[in-house]
Amino acid sequence: MSHAALLVLADGRFPAGGHAHSGGVEAAVASHGVHDAASLEAFCRGRLHTAGLTAAGLAAAAATGYDPLALDEAADARTPVPALRLVARKLGRQMLRAARAAWPCPELDQIARCLPRGAHQPVVLGVAARAAGLTSFDAAQCAAYESIGGPATAAVRLLSLDPFDATALLARLAGELDDIARTATDAAAQLATDGVGVLPAASSPLLDITGEQHAAWPMRLFAS
Repeated sequence: MSHAALLVLADGRFPAGGHAHSGGVEAAVASHGVHDAASLEAFCRGRLHTAGLTAAGLAAAAATGYDPLALDEAADARTPVPALRLVARKLGRQMLRAARAAWPCPELDQIARCLPRGAHQPVVLGVAARAAGLTSFDAAQCAAYESIGGPATAAVRLLSLDPFDATALLARLAGELDDIARTATDAAAQLATDGVGVLPAASSPLLDITGEQHAAWPMRLFAS
C-alpha cells in the first residue's frame, strides 16, 4: 500500500470533475440556509453524516473487490432523485477516465465496458482505490472527505468566505470524518455474509429536493 496514492486520489487537483460541483451548497446559499462559516459547518456536518456516510460505504465496499455492478445498483437505490443520479454518474465517468489513466486495471475497464453512461462516483472511487493498492478504509476516508471538501471550497466562491475559515471547519470535522469512515468500513466488511443491504443508506431529503430544484435553474455557477 502506498499512502502517496491516497494523496493523489484525494487531491482536489485530481481531474475527476469535482471542482464543477458544489455538493448542494449553491442551493443552500441561495435559500440563505448557508450564509457564513458557522452555517457552512452545520451544512457540512449534516452532509457528512448522510450523503457522506452513504458514499463512504459504497466506496469501502468497492475497495474490498465486491461486484461493482451490484454496488452501482445499490447506489441507484440510495439516490432517489433523478438529478442527483445523473450527477453521480457524470462524476463517475470523469473519475473513471482519470483512474484508468493513473491505475489501469481490468476492473476499471469492466466498468467502462458494462456501464458506458457512467457508474456512480463512489463505486468508481472504491475500485480506483483498490487498483492503487489502498484499503477500504482509505477509500471510505476519501469519499467522506469529498462529501464536505467540495461544498466547503464552493462556499468560498459563493460567499466570498475567508478560505482560512473553510479550511478550519474541515479540520474541526476531521474526527467525525474518521468515525464515518470506520462505520463505512465495518459495514463493508459484512458484505460477504449480509449483502448490500448492510451498507449505509442515510437519507438527506432536503439535499434531494434542492438538488432537483437546482438542476432546473436557468443559470447557476455549479453543475450541482
